Amino acid sequence: MAVDEKPAADDNPYAQYYTVKKGDTLSKIAEEYYGDKMLYPQIFEANRDQLTDPNKIKVGQKLRIP
Repeated sequence: MAVDEKPAADDNPYAQYYTVKKGDTLSKIAEEYYGDKMLYPQIFEANRDQLTDPNKIKVGQKLRIP
């Protein structure tokens, strides 16, 4: 890797991932991982490459959990 290259987020050995299931919302996922459903924007921001609206997640999507 060149000096100025940044490792991809997928290269983080501590990264957690969650696969969206039927009935999930970002706030439900935030409640499960953080104990606070109001922290859902953290998950949304970490997945801006695949999400354009926090209310539109799809079953089967693999989301990064920061």
